This record gives sequence, C-alpha cells and structure tokens, in this order.
Amino acid sequence: MAPDIGAPAAGTAPSGPRPPGTRPALRRVLAARETSVIGALLVSVLAASLFVEGFASGRNGGFLVLDIACIALIALPMTLVVITGEIDLSVASTLGLTSAAMGQLWVMGVPLETIVPLCLVLGAVLGAVNGVLVTVVGLPSLAVTIGTMAMYRGLAYVVLGDRAVADFPFSWTGGATARLPGTDVPWVALLIAGLAVVFGVVLHATPVGRALYAIGSNDEAGRFSGIAVRATKMWLFTVSGAVAALAGVFWTLQYGSARADNASGLELSVVAAVLLGGVSIFGGSGTLLGVVGGVLLLGTVRNALQLADVSSDVLSIVTGLLLVVSVVLPNALARIREWRRRPAAPPART
Repeated sequence: MAPDIGAPAAGTAPSGPRPPGTRPALRRVLAARETSVIGALLVSVLAASLFVEGFASGRNGGFLVLDIACIALIALPMTLVVITGEIDLSVASTLGLTSAAMGQLWVMGVPLETIVPLCLVLGAVLGAVNGVLVTVVGLPSLAVTIGTMAMYRGLAYVVLGDRAVADFPFSWTGGATARLPGTDVPWVALLIAGLAVVFGVVLHATPVGRALYAIGSNDEAGRFSGIAVRATKMWLFTVSGAVAALAGVFWTLQYGSARADNASGLELSVVAAVLLGGVSIFGGSGTLLGVVGGVLLLGTVRNALQLADVSSDVLSIVTGLLLVVSVVLPNALARIREWRRRPAAPPART
C-alpha cells in the first residue's frame, strides 16, 4: 500500500502547533520565579565566598542563620497572609511588645517556663485584634496594621519604658544560640525547618492552601464557592501574631535583653523577603519555597555587606531597594509578556 503523503515520516515529530499543556516541564521550571530567586541566591553565595573574607566559614554560616532566624519565622505566616491579598505590618511591634512583657514578667518574679507560653498567648491575642478589625469591622489590613504597629510599639514602652532587662539565666540565653553537637548549625534552624515544612504542606498540599490562593485571586468568588473567607483570614492573623511572639521570645533570649524597641523596622525585612521570594503583593500567587529562597538571599546580601564593614544605613538602603525591585520587576515582566502576546497590527492599505 502506498504511504500516506500527509503522514509524518517515521521517527519524526508531527509538525504544526503543539496542543495546550504540552509545554516542556523544564521550560516551566526555568520560567518560575522561584528558579530566579534560587539562582540569584547561588550567585550571591558564590560571589560573597570569593570576594568577602570569612563569609564561607562555618562559624559565619551559623551567625547568618541566627541573624535571619526571626525574619524567617515571621515570613512563614506572612506568606500565607499576603497570598490572601492582605498584609500584617504590626509583626515587629508585636515582637517588641512581647519582649517588653517578657522582661516585665521576669522582673516580677514569674518563671520563664510560665512566661514563654503567656507571651505566645499575648501574640495570638494581638494578631486576633488585627483579624477582628479586618474581617469583622471590614477595614483594610494595610491601614489596620499600620495603626496597630504604632499602638503595639507604644504599649511596649508603657509596659517596660526605656529600661532593659538583661539578667535572664544563661541556661536560656545560651541555649537560644546553642549549636547542634559537632556542627556550627544553631538549633533554631531545626525549628525554622520544621515550621517551614508545616506551612509548606498546609499551603501546597491541603484544601486550606487551595482556598488561600482562591481568596487572594478573588475573595468574593471564594465566598460564593463556600470558602469561609472571614474565618480563614482571622486565623491567619492570629497565627501571624503568635509566631511573631515566638520570634520575640527568641530575639530576647538571643541578645539577652528585653527592650521595648527590639526589632524596630524588622517588618520591612520580612515583607521584602516575602515579595522577593515571588509572592504577589496583590495576592493569589507565590510559593513557600520561593520565600525561603528570598529570606536566604536577603540574609546573604546583608551578611556579606556587614562583613565588608558596610554601615547600617547602607544595609537599610539595600533592603529597601530589594523591596522595590521585588514589587516593580514582576509587574514589568508581566507587561512585557502581555505586549509580546498582542497580535501584530495589520499593514496599512495603500
């Protein structure tokens, strides 16, 4: 029988456009925001190892983990909050108020075994206040958390004033910065990794995570599809406050000092890390892997600059610059892709 003229030759791929969904997996991976973040992290680590003295040492690696520990802890629930289209700018003030309460309770003679759970409850209550104002009263989270950011910081000064409480037992302060046996890795890295796994599973492998993305894309449509939008956001703000309080406990023990001004401005670094990791400020997209990469990238850049004796003012400028880039760059790339998809204008008739 004569071969079909229209059939492709044996061993060759059929010609013509590919059907939807056949885009190679490798291309999708390379195009993902997380890939660019991890790539930038690897380049930063390599450059810092080559040009910054002492960066590649195990001892400095341990200090880097301790330096980003509180940012990493707070960034985990912040990721979920931002994916729903909300934001919590009160986290650093929650940390500061927790630290102040911790110091005041210690001065009053309360044992640390009791203080720590009380501080976690305090953080959850502070987060719940944000949640009520956003979900029940219906106020925008940006305005609410700017207000509570100032209010919680003011309360921290009311609780502790300008004092610094620094007589915590060494068994607690030394334990906060202790390394795993035989390594330079602080034990807090295990806590961060464990919480990252929990938040990652919730976000990417449960119906709750799918609901968060749906809320961020269109909360009204999510409500009509049966998602408890208000309750979900309420729990997110509560968890965000509790984890910020946990970071406050760790910060106080790490530096051995409870102060009302602890972690001032830390919310900028947290938001920068989350957005740098690929989470859209408008909600509905982003991954926890990208955020982990963003936290490490931000920490690597800051650590390298500190080793190079760069001033703290420059570090603030770099953090702000990364925040601006993480917001502007995705929108610019989206506009470029949209422009490339537009069909070419037909030639004018003569």
